[in-house]
Amino acid sequence: MSAVMKVTMYSDDLYAQLEALPENLTGEIINGQLYTQARPANPHALAGSGLGMDIGSAYHRGRGGPGGWWILDEPEIHFIRDTEVLVPDLAGWRRERMPRLPRDQRIEVVPDWVCEILSPSTARKDRVIKMPVYARYGVPYLWLVDPLAHTLEAFALRDGRWTVIGLFQEQDAVSIEPFAEIALELGGLWVETSGDEVE
Repeated sequence: MSAVMKVTMYSDDLYAQLEALPENLTGEIINGQLYTQARPANPHALAGSGLGMDIGSAYHRGRGGPGGWWILDEPEIHFIRDTEVLVPDLAGWRRERMPRLPRDQRIEVVPDWVCEILSPSTARKDRVIKMPVYARYGVPYLWLVDPLAHTLEAFALRDGRWTVIGLFQEQDAVSIEPFAEIALELGGLWVETSGDEVE
């Protein structure tokens, strides 16, 4: 299980505490609070990896696809440097807006797309805490993928609010903004697991 912990700290340097976390924990600073969670379970990791590979290979310049995007796994997005730091499972930037990747782990350019892979322990945080932050800073597109329920929910930001632009499930083949030029086979994101373990 990948439990989310909210660490209530009123320090001037939450980012130093985030950097000091052990390697097996991911940290985020959201609304002045430090949140930590363990690395994801395999269904979560497979869905994120599969989606990242499908989109990344199609949009990577020079591979015959539309090009013009950076697609990154678990980027460290600094909406406000070192004080509002989110780590989505996947994010994408149009290269016209971010021509080069930063040398270190910090990215201060608002992404054009984010994707959160839901798990029982993170779904509430992703929906209730992180979605409003992404809207506040003007991320145009957000996807929520649930590898256990086999669903993908796609949202676009309209007038500062999230609007559903697609609900998909199981084996659907989908073309969704902002990647409408390609077809994604959702069935490849799901896996049957051994035992009854969940994230």
